[in-house]
Amino acid sequence: MTALPETPLDQWMPKLVLCLRQYTWQIFIKDLIAGLTVGLVALPLAMAFGIASGVTPQAGIYTAVVAGFLISALGGSRVQIGGPTGAFVVIISGIVLKFGVSGLLMVTAMAGVLLILMGATGLGTAVRFIPRPVTIGFTNGIAVLIASTQIRDFLGLKIGAVPSEFLSRMEKLIAHINTIDPMTAVVGGVSLAIILLFPLITKRVPGSIVALLVGTAMAILFKLPVETIGTKFGGIPTGLPTFHIPPFRADLILPLLPSAMTVALLAAVESLLSAVVADGMCGDKHNSNVELIAQGIANLASPMVGGLPATGAIARTATNIRSGAKTPISGMVHALTLLTILLVAAPLAKFIPLATLAAVLFVVAYNMGEWSEIGGILRLGRAERVVWVATFGLTVVADLTVAVEVGMTLAALLYIYRVSQTTTIAPVSPEYVENGRPHVLQGKDIPAYVTILRIHGPFLFGTTEKLADATEDLSGYGQVVILRVRNMTAIDATGLYALEKLAERLHKTGREVLVCGARRQPRKMLERADFVRHIGEENILPHIEAALERAAVLHEQSTQKTA
Repeated sequence: MTALPETPLDQWMPKLVLCLRQYTWQIFIKDLIAGLTVGLVALPLAMAFGIASGVTPQAGIYTAVVAGFLISALGGSRVQIGGPTGAFVVIISGIVLKFGVSGLLMVTAMAGVLLILMGATGLGTAVRFIPRPVTIGFTNGIAVLIASTQIRDFLGLKIGAVPSEFLSRMEKLIAHINTIDPMTAVVGGVSLAIILLFPLITKRVPGSIVALLVGTAMAILFKLPVETIGTKFGGIPTGLPTFHIPPFRADLILPLLPSAMTVALLAAVESLLSAVVADGMCGDKHNSNVELIAQGIANLASPMVGGLPATGAIARTATNIRSGAKTPISGMVHALTLLTILLVAAPLAKFIPLATLAAVLFVVAYNMGEWSEIGGILRLGRAERVVWVATFGLTVVADLTVAVEVGMTLAALLYIYRVSQTTTIAPVSPEYVENGRPHVLQGKDIPAYVTILRIHGPFLFGTTEKLADATEDLSGYGQVVILRVRNMTAIDATGLYALEKLAERLHKTGREVLVCGARRQPRKMLERADFVRHIGEENILPHIEAALERAAVLHEQSTQKTA
């Protein structure tokens, strides 16, 4: 779909309204297919998230139906899919354990109000001030926690209540490892193998759905004595969810406020990260503030059906895009697909083994962990390592809220330190003047096939959005893009990640990327981060003069190839 000229009012309009101005039947068919596909993908995830959170499987489905529909209908992204996600599992289970389900409903509603305020006041862009080591450490920690909560159901261990603290939980699981139920372990192992191996056969059918069908068929046909949704929860009610306004207790506002703020912050970060990923995959640009308002409304509505906190789901959004989605209609179809399953096939859900849903969550935990990013962070230096280790360790063994607070505090101190290091005082010498001549742009011939992009000042977390805005439209860029970083005084993990993503985008469009003039700290960070791998060692140049010479060589090589 081609973009229409925007009016001032459009900046607060849901993407659905803007997309319907050019909607056609051809687009609807694509949205319908994508919505049906992602709806099937979301089914086992929604149930698994509900169970892992300490509530019922239908709570997860109700969240995906109601919140998923509202996020798509009112949101600021064309293809974002909303619903329950793994990131909330540990937070929700802790809230339920301490305050009960009624406390969870209050937290979700309070988080909804906070999200609406964030969007309405323009704070949607504030989430960029969370540095990458904090988000990676937080995500890694949550992935480990989710996996640890599924070991009992996956192996069928004979344990009563499992401790909420990670170390106590692992100690108890190890102590009862001799109580493994072989039949449950077989069902779990077969389900896990199907999820991992079925994509090698075809990616058109989600492996999680195949595992769900096979695991359920095994339980029914062979009458396996394994724990199922029916034996634990009595099945899933057929029909529409019941709407009711949950009780509101004023005395719980202050005790629940830290949890509500954590849920709101996590929902904002995950939804906007998902929207950014979606933008990169489909070439659109989301509206952060409209998206947060939609997330807030969805989280206000979810408690009315006994649902969970909801946010944008990166994996389901990616599936939606790969399935051909073009507009928010696909997300609405995804929600209606789940509702149809709820109305028609709910009685069959009682036969689904919990070991199969545990296998689904094992894969979710692994995929959400972003484990490949750890090596890059560890290479960057002691400061980034400390921030990552602190956030990861506190997420696992302490409390998610504490983990984010400590991680952000350490990152802020690191930011102050890095900015202070950018100040230099020295007399100007003849050598300084001569050494600066190759870096000067004035007087140099810049050919039409070259675009020079300069970064001036510290390129740290909180500033990387400026690069995204400056490079939103690459159509006017030349064949060779030179990143002139002579005046970039410092860079961190978030800045490096932004440069890597820009290099990937430029390469996808057939353009070459050169970097020139890096000072001491940025140069060391680029080398440690293995940034050379993204653009090639020969494309890291000492100054603009050398970069223009290299651009001429690349242009000549390109001309010879096309001749």
